[in-house]
Amino acid sequence: MSAPVRLAAFAALLGAIFLAASFTGAAIDPEPRADENPPAHGGAQPAHGTAPQPVRGLAVSAGDLRLDLATPALAPDARSTLRFRVLNQDGAPVRDFDVEHERRMHLILVRRDMTGFQHLHPTMGADGTWSAPVRLGDAGSYRVFADFSHAGTARTLGADLRVSGAAVLRALPAPARTVSAGDGLRVTLAAPSLRAGREADLRFAISRDGDTVVPEPYLGARGHLVALREGDLAFLHVHPTAGDGAAFATTFPSAGRYRLFLQVKVDGAVRTAAFTVEVAG
Repeated sequence: MSAPVRLAAFAALLGAIFLAASFTGAAIDPEPRADENPPAHGGAQPAHGTAPQPVRGLAVSAGDLRLDLATPALAPDARSTLRFRVLNQDGAPVRDFDVEHERRMHLILVRRDMTGFQHLHPTMGADGTWSAPVRLGDAGSYRVFADFSHAGTARTLGADLRVSGAAVLRALPAPARTVSAGDGLRVTLAAPSLRAGREADLRFAISRDGDTVVPEPYLGARGHLVALREGDLAFLHVHPTAGDGAAFATTFPSAGRYRLFLQVKVDGAVRTAAFTVEVAG
């Protein structure tokens, strides 16, 4: 065999070896298809039709905004004024807030054992300082939530507030389907089995002396609901759903116990009913 023929045969042999190796490598380590990519962070894929539920209120700042609580301590059972500002990244007070649930600012106060719940609507001064009259009867550590929308984005910033004196903490009440809202009103929660990561449909029925009571409009709906997680008091986003009754939807981000504070208006007065719920993993 001549030299040119031997070189051509050798080149053909090398090409065949390279092609075979390429096929073998593809079989061993194939290019992943789009539907084969693992979930981010090693977690399970969310159930169909659900989305991760962000928790809010765990920090004094979020993004470019910060809660500046000018009143970090109060005396127990005394009429006081709570003052705070929302500052931007330059330290200047924010003054332009969106209207959300008929208000530009919702101020939520609750003690760390999830008692003493209050939902207030402060007023803003010309310098951007919000103020609200408040009276907290029990000593202890409270969480203050400034719940608002700015530039089209919902925000909840949280800070701690101290009420001087010896605190007597209370155990979280056991879950119950029906609770009292005062003035003879009974509120019953109808909810399916609650599971973390799945949207929950929370419906409340109000009655008095066995008769159904239809709540009056309050903050643009038939009621207002705040949901807090036991332990860290994570603030959940809750939104009302269509209908004549007090109905809401939320997604519980983790298993555990939560406290639901429902507020409804009946006979012109706002009443609060508090529920403990268990959420399975």
